[in-house]
Amino acid sequence: MDMLKLLKWRHKIANMIIKDHVIRYVEAKPSDPFSIHKWGERELPSGLIQDGKIQDEETLEMILEECVQEWKLKNRRIRFVVPDAVAVIRRIFLPHDLQEDEIRGYLFMELGTTIHLPFEDPVFDFTILEHTDEKWTILLFAAPEELVAHYARLLEKVKLRPIAADVSPLCVYRLFYAADQVEENDHLLIVQMDETAVNVSAFHRHIPIFMRQLLFEPLEEAASASPVHIEEMFQPFEDVYKEIERVMSFYHFSIQQGKEQINRLLLTGDHRYLPQIYQSMQERFDIPVEQLSPSLAAAVDWRYHLAWGLGLKEGTNYAHRR
Repeated sequence: MDMLKLLKWRHKIANMIIKDHVIRYVEAKPSDPFSIHKWGERELPSGLIQDGKIQDEETLEMILEECVQEWKLKNRRIRFVVPDAVAVIRRIFLPHDLQEDEIRGYLFMELGTTIHLPFEDPVFDFTILEHTDEKWTILLFAAPEELVAHYARLLEKVKLRPIAADVSPLCVYRLFYAADQVEENDHLLIVQMDETAVNVSAFHRHIPIFMRQLLFEPLEEAASASPVHIEEMFQPFEDVYKEIERVMSFYHFSIQQGKEQINRLLLTGDHRYLPQIYQSMQERFDIPVEQLSPSLAAAVDWRYHLAWGLGLKEGTNYAHRR
């Protein structure tokens, strides 16, 4: 037996995305993350998961067990993504006289009191952005601890070994960054267009500035629709585009005080009409709208790009729990 090959196999990590409507996974070669080794997809019945919250754990567990068996993932280490509907990315200012090793303890004490989140008992992590004589500036990543733990326990029940959780904007940015499609001075808006939601996140200097989720009604099938019907069917996206424009305006006037503005849009997501949406956005917006470079995008269908970006994550630790 080739022990080197065995060791390489043991170090493989599966990267799984669980959404309201689908489960997907991607596995890349550890030595070459741009070489997709395996991937898989399983659609989920409506109502099984709603807004990222598991409604029918027993059925979901059965489906996951089938996926693990079909994709041969038993006992595999796995990364997963926290549902967009509950994830929070927020820039926070802390007292300047804190020591760096005191920041986590300070956050433990202040989350839920002086630092407010839309949920209690968060699991969180943070990145230091700046330290001056006036303040610490950090970027806080948070999600409800019970929900994250719920997913982790479920994955463990189906014989997987969860080792890392992430948020989708970082996964997507990581993929575009690896594709050499971002510059430090860019003011980027990443648009993740999924079947029932749009996640928009702004990045500057490789740091996420904010994240916002927009919901819309799923589109009906258009296989045999007339041109007029197709135009009517895509009408809800006009509201989505208007919301994207409002987000860009908010970034320009509120976050950058009128000094800077979004200069590029990066489009991704798993919407079945993403190519048509891409064309529509190119016509709608005055700034460049781009997708993943064709040389990389050809490796796997666009529906798997989020899981692929998760696979580029470094480190294997959960965000620290309260």
